[in-house]
Amino acid sequence: MTSFRCFLVLSLVSFLLLSTVLPSISTNDEQDDEDLRLLEETEGKSVDIASLPHLSDSDDDQFPEDDEEDEDSGSEQETDDPLSDPYKAPQIDEKDVVVLTQGNFSDFIKNNKFGMVEFYAPWCGHCQSLAPEYAAAATEMKGEGVVLAKVDATQEDELAEEYDVEGLPTIYFLVDGKHTLYPAARNKDAIVTWIKKQIGPGIYNVTTLDDAERILTSESEVALGYLNSLVGPESDELAATSKLLDDIKFYQTMNPDVAKLFYIDPEVKRPALVLLKKDAEKICHFDGLFVKTAISEFVTSNKLPLVTIFSRESAPSIFESSIKMHLLLFATLNISEKYIPVLQEAAAKLFKGKLISIYVQVDNEESGKPVANFFGVSGNGPTIRAYSGDDAKKFAMNGDVTFNNIKAFAEDFLAGRLKPFYKSDPIPETNNEDVKEVVGDNFDEIVLDESKDVLLEIYAPWCGHCRSLEPTYNKLAQHLRGINSLVIAKMDGTTNEHPKAKSAGFPTMLFFPAGKKSSDPMKVNTGRTVVDFYKFLKEHATIPFKLKKAVLVPKDKPTKTSDSKVRENSSSVSSKEEL
Repeated sequence: MTSFRCFLVLSLVSFLLLSTVLPSISTNDEQDDEDLRLLEETEGKSVDIASLPHLSDSDDDQFPEDDEEDEDSGSEQETDDPLSDPYKAPQIDEKDVVVLTQGNFSDFIKNNKFGMVEFYAPWCGHCQSLAPEYAAAATEMKGEGVVLAKVDATQEDELAEEYDVEGLPTIYFLVDGKHTLYPAARNKDAIVTWIKKQIGPGIYNVTTLDDAERILTSESEVALGYLNSLVGPESDELAATSKLLDDIKFYQTMNPDVAKLFYIDPEVKRPALVLLKKDAEKICHFDGLFVKTAISEFVTSNKLPLVTIFSRESAPSIFESSIKMHLLLFATLNISEKYIPVLQEAAAKLFKGKLISIYVQVDNEESGKPVANFFGVSGNGPTIRAYSGDDAKKFAMNGDVTFNNIKAFAEDFLAGRLKPFYKSDPIPETNNEDVKEVVGDNFDEIVLDESKDVLLEIYAPWCGHCRSLEPTYNKLAQHLRGINSLVIAKMDGTTNEHPKAKSAGFPTMLFFPAGKKSSDPMKVNTGRTVVDFYKFLKEHATIPFKLKKAVLVPKDKPTKTSDSKVRENSSSVSSKEEL
């Protein structure tokens, strides 16, 4: 009996010792978990601001290695939801457009040597604009042995995946089942002209004056070769050039009278070539070696007007040109007549073939206003900007819009002597919020500070995803406000730019580690909760930090501080909101 009592006493003592020791061990081992639970479990509770997590430097963490990018870039491009507002298609005569599905696609390819296929979505605005043009082209090409068809990519997802459809509309031209991407303008005339060049010789003979007069009356841009023979090497070079240039019709003749009507001296040494345009510069004579590369370069350099009026129709000719240096004049319509001639004389004529001169009407809401916003141009103008298509850099001209200033600016632009221009909002007078406001002009000071680890959100004011992220992002910044080496920041990507802040969509999340600002920033590939962001920062921050446990103050048990004071200095923190 005595031994049994001793056993009970020893067991009781052991139990009491273990119950005292184990909680402390568990508490120490799970300290980090408690910190994260703090971020997750503050929903519905009032938190004394003075007791929010304080962060301090820690030597416990090692410097992390960068992870490889995973598939989710963390950047989303906002799009309209087609299901929320079903599109009602207008009445378009599409009797000659074949509707394709997975079931009949193979038969279509088997039965048609030549075909064109458009992948579309019923709700897509660009597809809606293309529909009447595509239908008209289908009707015209019906007699040429070319069938135009369409595939609803929202229904035929397997076909869309097979043909690598990434944007809408996507148009392919098929020859014996082999497909190539259609590269030209999305209107009936461009489609018909391009197809005819693919299936035909690419050039057309002009043998009579009646034919010549009809061409000059109906065509806005034509190239005519005055040749020794309509077959042979000269004709072959012209035909090969025609295949390269989709938007220009090429003709050939041996008739001296036809040549004269096209402003070619009948006695000139053949082969000769002329490009005619309905523009201030109506006639351009070719004086180079009569080979494909030289002819193509000549036509490309001269086919655009001296000053191109920017519009939806002219945009493809500008951006698809081999000339990537652009000089732009921004002005309202009522003052454009005064400044377009200055641009024409100071740049368009002097640097033809080296740059494209463009006029942008800033009071045109459809085409001019978006371009002006992209270049950071406000007001009525006149304003001069330059753009390099090879590296997407923009340049601003200072001073009045005069002949001498434009000429000097163009020379410096072509010589690479200009400093790039980046858009910026005014620097905020105060920047004391938890989330710091970054603009183009204070980007270096805040984001590229080598002593700070910086998390940057690039957002757009109209972006729904960005608005959804804002409460979570604010709460993250609130929790991290006590650490001097961490900055949580945001920048309006529609009105501010910086070479280190490139975004393909909104929001874009970038991380700039301390001491590594000369390298490209890291893409934040993580979820969109407070905890997810915290874990990312914990892993990738150059300067280690640690989240300490906070003291939570339940709403029904206020401290000695008055209720109003608690409400004033507290916030409800919830990190469970996701995009």
